[in-house]
Order: sequence, then structure tokens, then C-alpha cells
Amino acid sequence: MVRIGLLGAGRIGKIHGTNVAESRDAKLVAVADADENAARTLAEAHGAEVRSADDIISSRDIDAVVIATPTDTHADLIERAAGVKKAVFCEKPVALSSGRILSCLKVVEAAGIPLMIGFNRRFDPNFASLKRRLDDGAVGKVEMVTIISRDPGPPPVSYIKVSGGLYRDMMIHDFDLARFLLGEEPIEVHAVGSVMVDPEIGKAGDVDTAMVMLRTASGKLCQISNSRRATYGYDQRIEVHGSEGMIRAGNIHETTGFKADPILNFFLERYMPAYRAELAAFVAAIDKGTAPTPSGRDGLMAQRLADAATESKATGQTVKLG
Repeated sequence: MVRIGLLGAGRIGKIHGTNVAESRDAKLVAVADADENAARTLAEAHGAEVRSADDIISSRDIDAVVIATPTDTHADLIERAAGVKKAVFCEKPVALSSGRILSCLKVVEAAGIPLMIGFNRRFDPNFASLKRRLDDGAVGKVEMVTIISRDPGPPPVSYIKVSGGLYRDMMIHDFDLARFLLGEEPIEVHAVGSVMVDPEIGKAGDVDTAMVMLRTASGKLCQISNSRRATYGYDQRIEVHGSEGMIRAGNIHETTGFKADPILNFFLERYMPAYRAELAAFVAAIDKGTAPTPSGRDGLMAQRLADAATESKATGQTVKLG
């Protein structure tokens, strides 16, 4: 039984806390949040205690921490947990700069603790099935990957201002999926972006509509399309074209019928099974003493792609990666 402390009781923290509490192989011991009422509500719902973040990190009755706090706290909390040899599951990203992530990973490596990053889309049943079929050779050699990710509506501009921008905040999930499906590291990134949804997003220095092209050393291509607006629901699709065919994973609809039914309208609905599966994978890795995945390095590589896309959009030039 893995004893877990949860740092952060907001929207995503509630999901992780519930999944820990419902796991047969884990126990939610304590919850911490800057909003004590939020921490208390979540803790009481699952028979856990309310403790401070300091207490959770130092407590001997806790084996691992799940970090679901604001992004600017992630790296520091990971390092503190590493200092007392606790396993860590951390929501993406570790930090908003590759340099800070790299320094954090050096601390993690020196401590020898398991670190898993919350790229939940790898665990989506549809996407995971597609990946297994790719690995089994269903389309031969992968040549082109297309990833579409469009939100029903943009977040508040107040969030946009501290998010790091669309490429680092929203598209970073797709950068991880691209690496996951291509099986190679992209070496070229070309990004374009526009403000089509809300002028206030542009005034905040960001874009709300973007496309990125990635190329690997062997020539594999990946196109990523993001929008902060999709009037028909939460649009999440993948298509992989290869030397012997094509495979795709489509949206999940609210119902099944002969007419076009509405697709799910929120990421928590769309990826609820993925959140459960990634938590189960984290717990299983601790039990078995294996390295969890997605790893800290996966977080770093996705961030490097996000940084490169941000640079490419700003300069209008293709960015080459080592």
C-alpha cells in the first residue's frame, strides 16, 4: 500500500485525490492547499487529514507526494520531496523554462527518487490503443503524425498572463504525444500563431490559434493544430500515416447514434479514464521499484519543444534542436 500526500486541492487536485482514495493499492493520507477550506473538504470526503505542505513532505507515514499546485511551485516542491527520498508525481510542467527543469532533474537524479510527470494523454484508452497498434506494425513505418487539440473556450486572460503561453501551457501535451508516437526526437520546429478568438489574449502577449510542424532526423513529420475555441466541444484527435496504412483515434461522443452526436465538452470528462490510469501506473511503479513514465526527461524534452515553438513564432524562423 503506497501512502500518498496530496499537495493542491484545486480542480486537478480533486481528481488525483479521488483517484488515490479509490485505488486498492494506495491510501490518501493527507491533503494540503493554500485554501484550507478546499483542503478540508477534499480530505474529509476521503478520510484523510489536512496538513501543511511542509508536514506532508517531512512526514514519515507518507511514501509519495502528488503535486497539483500552481506551476511556479512545482520544481521547488519536487526538490524538497527528493531531499527526503519521497517518490513524486507532478502535474505538467515541472517549470516554465527548460533550464529550471534541468536543474531540478539533477536534484532528482542525485536523490535517486522516482519522478513521474502528468502527461495524462498517453494513458487515454483510445490513444494508448493506437500506440500499441503502431508498435505492432499496424501502419508499417510511421511517416506523418497529425494531432488536433482544440478547447471549447479560452481560459481567463488572468490565467493566460501567467501560463507561459499557448505553446508551453496547452500544446505541451501535444509535444509529448508527438514524441510518444514518432518514436524519435524532433530536430526542427516551425510554429505559426494568430489571435482569432479573443483580442485580449493578444494584448496579453499570447496567441489563441496555432499550428506547429516538427521534423525528425529521419524525416518523419508531425503537424499539431491548437485552438482555444471549438464551438462543437472538446476536440481531441490523432491520425498516423505510415508506409503500410493509416490509423486514427477520434473524439469521444456523449452518446452513440447514426447522427453526429455532441462530443464531450471538457477535458476532465474526456480524460477521466486517463487520469485514473496514470495514477495507477505511478503507484505500480513504486510497488515494483521500476522507473515511472512519462519521466522527468520526458517533461524536459516536451518543454524544449515548447520553448522552440515560442521562439519560432516570435522570429518567424524554423528552430533547429540539437
